[in-house]
Amino acid sequence: MIQRLPPSLTPLDAALAALLRDIEPVAPMQLSLAGAIGCIAAGAPLMAACPPRDIAAADGWALRATDLVGASSYSPLPLVEAPAWVEAGDAMPVGCDCVLDADAVDASGPLVQVLAEGVPGQGVRRAGSDIGEGTLAAAEGHPISPAALLLARVAGVEKLSVRRPRLRIVNVPGATPTMHLIAETARAAGLEVQMREAPARDAASIAAALGDSACDLVVTIGGSGVGRRDNAVAALAQHGAVLAHGLALLPGRTAAVARIGEVPAVALPGSPDHALAAWFALVLPLVDRVSARQPRRHTTLPLARKIASSVGIAEIALLVREHRAWLPLAVGEWSLQAIARADAWLLIPANEEGFAAGAPVDAYLMRE
Repeated sequence: MIQRLPPSLTPLDAALAALLRDIEPVAPMQLSLAGAIGCIAAGAPLMAACPPRDIAAADGWALRATDLVGASSYSPLPLVEAPAWVEAGDAMPVGCDCVLDADAVDASGPLVQVLAEGVPGQGVRRAGSDIGEGTLAAAEGHPISPAALLLARVAGVEKLSVRRPRLRIVNVPGATPTMHLIAETARAAGLEVQMREAPARDAASIAAALGDSACDLVVTIGGSGVGRRDNAVAALAQHGAVLAHGLALLPGRTAAVARIGEVPAVALPGSPDHALAAWFALVLPLVDRVSARQPRRHTTLPLARKIASSVGIAEIALLVREHRAWLPLAVGEWSLQAIARADAWLLIPANEEGFAAGAPVDAYLMRE
């Protein structure tokens, strides 16, 4: 099926290329561990081995395994000196390489007797077993995860070098639920979010809310229609240059891309589904560029049923994972229930008619 692109709509690829042109990553900054979660690592310190030396993994008797060969309850091994008792986390005494349980040593008589053999490393956490010497606190270009923070805290690292772009969100009255959806999505992506509320829906009020304080990217919510209510686009034009308004994208047709000086800007529609789709298609690539993020991971699974799409329009499908396959929930137009249920999203390029049932497709997870 061939469909001509309406002359008023800009191809998604062209709009995205214009938005990303000459965009460079933001400078790294040092953040506390609590503030670094979700941000993109920008070179991380090398950590020392942890634990720094062998330590006891359990309470018991510290001994050397080679001295205990043949010991059993039927053939107790007498010791000239009583072994050292260690608690979990204690450094292992010099020469000891195993920890026996309390009942494996009989200290009730005049001679201490060992009633079981030991194995080197038994009851012991070896030096560097948790964190190897020279391990990176976080992988550069990847989001800081709770697990990465665990490593940093255990190693005594207090700050991490990250890239955290500053996003200014300007909300047009009437789009508050969508504004919260985008703000929460942005924070989860590691962005510093600055919230602005336009006092009214007219272009002058929205332009005033855009302001001139420092940020790395701008998003407006609402007021991006292609008729009498496209005041957010008019406000962006007052501050800079509108690169494209009206995209060959479903959902998200009324989105716009612009520049305010050197700062890229995206006008998102007020409808939650159209705003989220435009966020996926336009804002996420921009966020990845300014964060110097490594390519996002996708999950490849076969389609449980076919997806049909119109040539000439890029469409985004919502998917749910069922029985080791991607089941399409919504294509082109999404319900709020589909957004809440979806596990992943799939961009269908404008030159594709869709995908057949059973075809493997690369989908991006809604929540990484």
